[in-house]
Amino acid sequence: MYLARIDGTLVGTAKHETLAGCRFLIGQRLDADGGPTGEPQVILDWMGAARGATVVVSTDGDVARLRLGNTTPARLTVAAIVDCVYRPGGNERAGGSAE
Repeated sequence: MYLARIDGTLVGTAKHETLAGCRFLIGQRLDADGGPTGEPQVILDWMGAARGATVVVSTDGDVARLRLGNTTPARLTVAAIVDCVYRPGGNERAGGSAE
């Protein structure tokens, strides 16, 4: 699991049959200080995360397989929408915002 900032959505007209009706988000992984790290990734969302929100991303494909079936090619899913991040010895940081 890791934190990511939602930067946008992705629309795909042709996709794997198990992904019909799924919402795709573009998420940027965040480091411990809240800064971007790595390449943006496509994340499945059933929680309703908005652009600019900070989310917890599950990297365990079991969540997607339980919901979409064993043949789904998906792995990354939004597990939670973050309200605040508390860092020991650091400042509180708001988790995200709505569109």
